[in-house]
Amino acid sequence: MSPKPISVQLYSLREESKVDFPAVLKRLAQIGYKGVEPAGFYGLTAGEVRKMVTDLGMTISSSHTPWAKSDNLQECIDTAGELGVDMVCTGFWKDQFASVAAIKQTAEMVNGMIAGLKQGGLKLFMHNHWMEFEVVEGRIAYDWLAELCPELLFEIDTYWASNFGANDPAEQVAKFKSRAPLLHIKDGPLTKDEPMVAVGKGKMNFPKVIAAADPQVLKWLVVELDRCGTDMFQAVEDSYRYLTSSGLAAGNT
Repeated sequence: MSPKPISVQLYSLREESKVDFPAVLKRLAQIGYKGVEPAGFYGLTAGEVRKMVTDLGMTISSSHTPWAKSDNLQECIDTAGELGVDMVCTGFWKDQFASVAAIKQTAEMVNGMIAGLKQGGLKLFMHNHWMEFEVVEGRIAYDWLAELCPELLFEIDTYWASNFGANDPAEQVAKFKSRAPLLHIKDGPLTKDEPMVAVGKGKMNFPKVIAAADPQVLKWLVVELDRCGTDMFQAVEDSYRYLTSSGLAAGNT
């Protein structure tokens, strides 16, 4: 597989962005990131963020703002147009995956959202946490959901997909590869409630994980560290260096 372009989920740098969002974007461009995945606009409009990102030589790879729900689809359509993306993100929490009955209710909601977004020419993708990769009534929860929502795309968070070592994340990526245009790349000790580390410094086997994706479907590798025991910006830069120097991702430097 030719290396896919590298982006970063800006939730990783939320504290820094609260202080000086333009400076965060500028430093990411200097590191060499090809794209960013916003999680909030910090007082700017979506159009202003897009222009700022573009002027720095980067691209909006995808966005978590606004988080799609049943009652904000027009806002999602409008914002996606300003950002220049063709997919909208959603996700849920523990209650929505607690049982097969709950998953069926979640799927009904998701399918309604897919139909609404389709009117605006957009697709829906879902970002996961660990609970979607726990076993629910004999099957991994995401298996139930994927079956019930055949048009749903996935941004597989590869670290959470491991469910702290209970699953092989490469196997999970392979399972959903025909519907996974985005992979979240994060690393850590695979221990619940322990902070993440720079990509390449934890227990994840990223050559194997990334190779499991479909090169015809996968568009971006998106670095994300929810929290980190070291300086976050340094970890974001170290993650970039590891992925690009290993030939696993393509950057601008």
